[in-house]
Amino acid sequence: MLHVYGIKNCNTVKKALDWLNANNIEFTFHDYKKEPAQESKLHEWQKLISWESLVNKKGTTWKKLTTEQQAAVIDETSARVVLLANNSMIKRPLIELKNDLILGFDEQIYQQKLL
Repeated sequence: MLHVYGIKNCNTVKKALDWLNANNIEFTFHDYKKEPAQESKLHEWQKLISWESLVNKKGTTWKKLTTEQQAAVIDETSARVVLLANNSMIKRPLIELKNDLILGFDEQIYQQKLL
């Protein structure tokens, strides 16, 4: 069973969930608004993908940080602290595979890795 993490009202998450449903792929959805990401989960994800990839620097949550707060995100530990405080800053959707993660929505990548 796939685990998909994100925020239900995010357009990219909606596209991903629609694609998964259209392709009859079973998944469990973890809404950060209802089930915040835990530090242990972020640590686990950072073993599979760089912390830079996990931080969504294009979103409004990142842009609301002060220049000093943004500049302080320099490594896995500082990124984990910021992401725990601001789950909506985690790139989404995030899909857990056995030993891999998929970030965002790219139909071609979904077809390669999920079908």
